[in-house]
Amino acid sequence: MSRFYHRKSIWVMLVVSAFILVLSACSQSGSSQSGDSKWDKIQKKGKIVVATSGTLYPTSYHDTANGKDQLTGYEVEVVKEAFKRLDVKVEFKEMGYDGMLSAINSGQVDAAANDIDITDDRKDKFAFSTPYKYSYGTAIVRKDDLSGIKTLKDLKGKKAAGAATTIYMDVARKYGAKEVIYDNATNEQYLKDVANGRTDVILNDYYLQTLALAAFPKLNITIHPDLKYMPNEQGFVMKKDNTELQKELNGVLKDMKKDGTMKKISEKFFNHADVSKKIDADVEDVDISK
Repeated sequence: MSRFYHRKSIWVMLVVSAFILVLSACSQSGSSQSGDSKWDKIQKKGKIVVATSGTLYPTSYHDTANGKDQLTGYEVEVVKEAFKRLDVKVEFKEMGYDGMLSAINSGQVDAAANDIDITDDRKDKFAFSTPYKYSYGTAIVRKDDLSGIKTLKDLKGKKAAGAATTIYMDVARKYGAKEVIYDNATNEQYLKDVANGRTDVILNDYYLQTLALAAFPKLNITIHPDLKYMPNEQGFVMKKDNTELQKELNGVLKDMKKDGTMKKISEKFFNHADVSKKIDADVEDVDISK
């Protein structure tokens, strides 16, 4: 065999070997990706980290009865039950509302549950579970003069209290209210500030506001009788590409609705109301799209 053919055969063997190595690497990479999805990693750890506030009664708060300090609430218990059925432990990480979505994106937490509204804009950036709460917006104002507000248009110039990234603050901005931003404040602080005139109005969820008022009956505040707006729904939020977790969670939530578990949890925290079913009420639509 000539030296030319000898060199050529060696060169061909090297090319073929390199091609096989590339195919092998691609195959290993593909199997690694399919085996290391976010849901697979959560299952392997046996734990999911979920952001919540711990200050939003009755969906996520601390129960200090009987000398104990236990994180509980409607969404906390729904999430616990859902992942119990998925054989995954939940570790809650408490933080302010405004930091939750960025914490998901950064990987600081796997997901969040804190009365987070499902909107078209958010669905472009995140994955949501099927809704486990349906509601609409109301307004807490001073009882003696309704804070000078008759319609949503009267929000112009009023001091609206809340977190910066909620859809309710979007409503306040739309109608020209002055923002007063709180960082994971308690209901008591919010409500007292309206009563004493530091702020004028709190735009928020009907169910949450009803229960918050009941907890502080002596304050000069009330739910505005004429403002019912923006029907909405809330769900568990996670990274956009976490489709396996979304599918698993949706299956469990469906079972919890069907067997009555979700209704039972709701009635415990919302004064016998079932927030897991859609509301039949005359509610004004508000477009907050930018």
